[in-house]
Amino acid sequence: MIAATATCVAAGTEAQAQDPDAPIVLNRQFQGGNVAARQTVIATDADDQVTVSTSATGNTLSGAVETGHLTVDSEQELQGDVAAETTLVLNGDTDGYVTSVTQANGNYLAGGAYGGDLTLNATQTVGATRIEAVSDLSGGTARLIGGGRIETSATANTVALAARDGHIDGAIRQDTAATLFSSNYVAVQYAPGETEVSSQALGNVAAYTGTAPASQELRLTQSNTGALVQAGTSANAGNAWDLAGRARAGGNQGVFANSGGSSVVEAQQDNSARVWAESIVTSYDYGRATSHAQASGNTLSVGNEDIYVRIDNTQFNSGGVQADASFTGAYGYDAYVGADAVGNSVTGYACAECGATLQADNDQTNTGDVSATARTTVSGDGRAVITGTNAVGNAANFYVTRPGN
Repeated sequence: MIAATATCVAAGTEAQAQDPDAPIVLNRQFQGGNVAARQTVIATDADDQVTVSTSATGNTLSGAVETGHLTVDSEQELQGDVAAETTLVLNGDTDGYVTSVTQANGNYLAGGAYGGDLTLNATQTVGATRIEAVSDLSGGTARLIGGGRIETSATANTVALAARDGHIDGAIRQDTAATLFSSNYVAVQYAPGETEVSSQALGNVAAYTGTAPASQELRLTQSNTGALVQAGTSANAGNAWDLAGRARAGGNQGVFANSGGSSVVEAQQDNSARVWAESIVTSYDYGRATSHAQASGNTLSVGNEDIYVRIDNTQFNSGGVQADASFTGAYGYDAYVGADAVGNSVTGYACAECGATLQADNDQTNTGDVSATARTTVSGDGRAVITGTNAVGNAANFYVTRPGN
């Protein structure tokens, strides 16, 4: 269920790009009530695919420009709870591939510049609400012959931008005080096909993808003051040939990737929420088993496979960051278990063969506890166990590389 939706598309000429009367979109959206989407799927001995989608969103706006210029001024506010819930009851043998995606979103904005220029001023606000995405495939008797991919995702604020042969100039402000919860539980008897179970919980997200020639100049401000951002995955089987459980949680995230033109990003990220990612995987008999948890307070990545990158980054994290991953099995082959946790992280990269210039001004402060824990138990006979944990307060990586590397 989507509470409020707006869509805009603009097309013009090169002359309009200089015209003060070029298209302008003024968007104001407020959602005060609760938004919920729930469904139960019951299937017995399904011969073909089982595909399920459950989505709940407070406010959404999408817009794009094709040639010319478009200005978008948007304010989105959510003060109600958002819930998306999926219950799967799969009896007998499910021969086809199982795909289930459960998403709960607070505010969402998508913008694009394709042969034109986009000017964006976006403000997203989520109050002290609860945003949760929950999926359940329990019982322990399902047989996923064809394997599957089961996902849950809970996000407070999202801005997603794209450009091709265009330019985006934008100011993005995202604030959330919400509690975010993403839970994915799977218990099956038999899974000979590749099966992946994942959960993701993110406070504020801003993303940009540019295809040459494209460029962007973005100013990003993100604040997360919620109590908790939690992603929990539990993937369980009696016998699984290739089973993976993954959990990812983050307070604030900015990811900007460009393949032409210039990339200029000024970012300020502040997180005080507790961030917790937990992945639990169990299988009595197993071929390949993977359990991975990733948690971060603030994350920024800016990259350009062209000549110029400029990053001005300020990050402050005071919330606890915790990543826990575990696997328990009896008889099998290979087990992979990993946990990664970081308070603040920034990455910047540019193209070496282009003679690129990369300039970065970085300021990171972390006062929260950061922990990463991995537990692996093989009680019978196994071939290999590969495990690793990584906990870092502040991480900064800047490099110049060849395109595609």
